Amino acid sequence: MAQAPTAPRRTRPAAPPTPGSVRAILVKILLLGIVDALSIYAAFVLVMQHNWVVAIIVLAVTGLVNWIYFSRRLIPAKYLTPGLIFLAVFQVFVLLYTGYVGFTNYGTGHNGTKEQAVSSLLASSLQRVEDSPAYPATVVDSFGQLGLLVTDPDTGDAYVGTNDQPLAAAPDAEFDGGKAVSAPGWTSLSFAEVIARTDEITQLAVPYSDDPNDGALRTQDGSNAYRYLSTLEYDEQAGTMTNTQTGVVYADQGTGAFVAPDGTELRPGWQITVGFDNFVRAFTEQSIRGPLVYVTIWTFVFAIGSVALTFILGLLLAITFENARMRGVKYYRVLLVLPYAFPAFLSILVWKGMMNESFGFINQVLFAGADIPWLSDPTLAKASALLVNLWLGFPYMFLICTGALQAIPDELTEAATMDGARGWGIFRQIKLPLLLSTTAPVLIASFAFNFNNFNLVYLLNNGGPRDTTTSLPVGHTDLLISMVYKVAFTGQNRDYGLASAFSIIIFLIVAIISVISFSRTKALEEIQR
Repeated sequence: MAQAPTAPRRTRPAAPPTPGSVRAILVKILLLGIVDALSIYAAFVLVMQHNWVVAIIVLAVTGLVNWIYFSRRLIPAKYLTPGLIFLAVFQVFVLLYTGYVGFTNYGTGHNGTKEQAVSSLLASSLQRVEDSPAYPATVVDSFGQLGLLVTDPDTGDAYVGTNDQPLAAAPDAEFDGGKAVSAPGWTSLSFAEVIARTDEITQLAVPYSDDPNDGALRTQDGSNAYRYLSTLEYDEQAGTMTNTQTGVVYADQGTGAFVAPDGTELRPGWQITVGFDNFVRAFTEQSIRGPLVYVTIWTFVFAIGSVALTFILGLLLAITFENARMRGVKYYRVLLVLPYAFPAFLSILVWKGMMNESFGFINQVLFAGADIPWLSDPTLAKASALLVNLWLGFPYMFLICTGALQAIPDELTEAATMDGARGWGIFRQIKLPLLLSTTAPVLIASFAFNFNNFNLVYLLNNGGPRDTTTSLPVGHTDLLISMVYKVAFTGQNRDYGLASAFSIIIFLIVAIISVISFSRTKALEEIQR
């Protein structure tokens, strides 16, 4: 039986875009345009610095972002992309880079490449050639980078260069009276600008050629440059640096520096990969191992003591205010929460002032003018750190314990009472296990926080008093995290590689303790069941 022909389906004409959707599209195009412009600029800078891999990654991520936001699908990705990018930049990259630095000698005197170290050494030992002719010079600028536009006194040709780029011919330069005064792509500085930037100009050392042993041109007045030669001579094939005045030969022995036969090093050196040397130094070198051991012990004591004291005090207060005979409980609770609501860094500074040995409130008022060294004695400084952290932390534990106690069903307490249990027995056998099973993750998080409680140590006493028995810049109340900060960013020799190795050790310690602790919480959960 033949079927009747069906009528063709009518399609609705596409709805015209609304003003709101047009605005949204324009805003999206504008924001993506800004992102693309910044990415292209960043890629250009990276290419100029020869970081091709990073530049390609930046452009690839930018292309992916454009594809996601111009697509009509991939709705979830549009919301996840910003967070993933920030996570990759501020978390994943930082972790990976810290891990990489931990296996290098990166630090004071070992900041750059070998080529940069050679250039710096040769530039730092430059001496003016006595019979050097004067090179008429014009100070020029390109995107904030100073250079010299000089005229060869023999040929009259113009050359231009910077600290990083050796002299190169400038065939299109303009001359005035036989002196090159401007060149395409460069801005010539006026006399007033030269005077204002005298310090920068006198530091200019433009390499004469690609061979670093050919010296450099320098100027003191911005109008004439002279040739300087280094007292050091670099032999690239042999990998040595020779002092032409003393004849001492400094060789590259694979330690990231040129070393003389007597062990003297030329600084700066350069960054190299040293494998596990930083970790070996941390555990075998006495000047590092000693401070590392006692700082680690104190870190555990501080973290465990802070968690225990704040939890016990918070629990005692929570139990006290759970008593039905207490009056005005809500007012007391507000007062107890105030230390937690007050900014922590201000509280720490107030405590620091009150513990001042000469003018502090505690010594002058509470102890009638006594000279108690709360922050300058090693033992009292540690006790003071625990006391201040107790003040800062107990309100939080009080709130947690109050909520946990209120969540325990009254039926359990009533059943235990009917079975003959009394106050302490009910708390020890029923409430405490249930309380621990609820608060265990909070206690673990609190331990991890106090294990890395940099703010308290830094603001209260900067880790002091200083330990004078070691070369490391550490004090008796320093935690591992503040020790890492001082090794990396204070003192004359800043050892980023060693500090990164310490950071990896801290990460492993906290990770192991957290895994063990969370596995123990499962045992507590069995009690609750």
